[in-house]
Formats: sequence, C-alpha cells, structure tokens
Amino acid sequence: MTVADTEPGRKLTEARWTHIALPTSDLEAAVEFYTSFTPLVVVARHQDKDGANAWLSNQGQVETPFVLVLVGFDKDKGRKQPQLSPFAHLGMEVPNRSDVDDTAARAREAGCLHWEPMELPPPVGYICALNDPDGNVVEISHNQRVFEEVRTLWGSGGDR
Repeated sequence: MTVADTEPGRKLTEARWTHIALPTSDLEAAVEFYTSFTPLVVVARHQDKDGANAWLSNQGQVETPFVLVLVGFDKDKGRKQPQLSPFAHLGMEVPNRSDVDDTAARAREAGCLHWEPMELPPPVGYICALNDPDGNVVEISHNQRVFEEVRTLWGSGGDR
C-alpha cells in the first residue's frame, strides 16, 4: 500500500475491493433500515434519469473505504429486489455480545428478525440476522473475528 492509497483526497494507485451494490424497491426505506440497524451512515447520494442511489459506509472509514451502494431504479419501485437470501448475506461484526442481543430485540420488534441470536462453532461466533426491506439478509456477529483475523494477517494498520 502506498501513501497515496491512504491519504484522503488521493487517487487510487492499485486495485481495491470498494463496494457491493444492491437494488431496492424503496430507497428511503432501505437507507432507514441500514442506518438504524447497522453502523453504516450515508456518505453520498446520486440521481439520474433512471433512479437514485445512496452510498453507505462506516463513519470515518478512510484507509480502506468499502461502500454499500443501494440503488433504487424507478422501473422497479415497489417491487421487492431480494438478492441475498436465504443464507447469502452481508456480514457486520459488533464489539460486544450484547450488541447482537440488542439488535435482535429491535429487529424482532420491527418484524425483520431473520435468525434468532445463536452461538455457533468457530469461526462463526454469536450471531443473529435481519431482513432488510427487500428481503436481503444482514448478519450481525460477535466474536466471528473476520476483522481481527485479516488485520492479524497483514498487520494492525487500517480502519477501526
């Protein structure tokens, strides 16, 4: 990694994995879901003749930005667009086991809990899953150690 890759405002100098894009039948409902149930925040919005999109990422993620692009095509408005189901999912790690329980309780109340909290053998850890407004599965995990394992492999640099 070069300095240019880690300084804000610098251009990319090597290939990077930058985003995943999901279509949505209701862009505002999807944005509300992800900003309420995950640590993601809106970092940009765009619109053209075919529809609109919102880019979501972890706040302050500078060194290795990764974005969830939610795309609402006008032609698909009101038609659910599930891409990740029944097992395919987006994974989010949380620092505390209680974060999984708290998220599951809020999702249960909102009617979008997909998997009840459960402890699974390593490397999975303690997880639950939610359904976004289009039916995509979002896993919330604790002690899965994806973040930790990758940082250990390549050193402790990167976003926190």
